[in-house]
Amino acid sequence: MPTIAETEVSKPARIIGRVLSGLVIVFLLFDGAIKLVPWPVVTETMDRMGYGSSETLARSLGLITIVCTLLYSVPPTSILGAILLTGYLGGAIASHVRIGSPLFTHTLFGVYLGLMVWGGLYLRDGNLRALLPFRR
Repeated sequence: MPTIAETEVSKPARIIGRVLSGLVIVFLLFDGAIKLVPWPVVTETMDRMGYGSSETLARSLGLITIVCTLLYSVPPTSILGAILLTGYLGGAIASHVRIGSPLFTHTLFGVYLGLMVWGGLYLRDGNLRALLPFRR
């Protein structure tokens, strides 16, 4: 079976990729954890976004966030985790568009985070670089 040859990743690129990925992982684990509790600010925000103040929904979203983030943080499953996080962030973007949130601070935050997810993974993973080669 033919395979994609892994592209070599330079040490600075790998470090920057790990830092970007680390920031995303810490942020999303915190975000998932506060939804598991769930603090009143979580349920109030969900209510303002039109989902009601359901603690069950908040806990479910928190669990989904943590599972997808853990998949992203483990190298063999990082691409699957990135794909799942992209879908999750797309849902957040759609929710903000639906209620008319400010564009650059709220609506596009999922895009910024998604760019960090894929940028960090691209910089640290030679397999992804081989799959998506950017030529000079």
